[in-house]
Amino acid sequence: MSGFQVVDTESKSQINRALETRDHKHREEFAVAPDAMFDALITPSAIREWWGAANAIVFPKVGGFWCAAWGDEDSPDYITKFRIADIERPFRIVFTDTVYYAKSGRLPFEADFTTMFKIDELGFGCSLTVTQEGFPCGPEADEHYEACIVGWKETFAGIRRYFEKTD
Repeated sequence: MSGFQVVDTESKSQINRALETRDHKHREEFAVAPDAMFDALITPSAIREWWGAANAIVFPKVGGFWCAAWGDEDSPDYITKFRIADIERPFRIVFTDTVYYAKSGRLPFEADFTTMFKIDELGFGCSLTVTQEGFPCGPEADEHYEACIVGWKETFAGIRRYFEKTD
């Protein structure tokens, strides 16, 4: 599939040290226990529910992977895959080594993304924060950066709906 963008972490990390990047962070509070939130982030059936993915595969350990696809099983519209760089139940998961595919084509920029889900216990439940690092500051990345801001708000709304259904 020619639309795959494989990120070579070692060489991209060296390049990104010389480039300015920007990050995005989104945080919301949920009336669910940290363990339940963590399970929703690593359980394929839950991921399909809250993110609307057609397929999800997760091997939840350091060096494992987290992958989701949208669209037809035999010809997906979009695929995202990460390597799990760090995982600490029930508090955080760090994803690196991003592989991105879209039928519409490659991203118009190179990037070395790191995405982290952080769960903090609160008296009534937990907060979930996603931090996505590595967006280039140039105008070629503006559209994707803005789409991610909207996308994470929609994703958190999906997580909220998932927990409302499981109550």
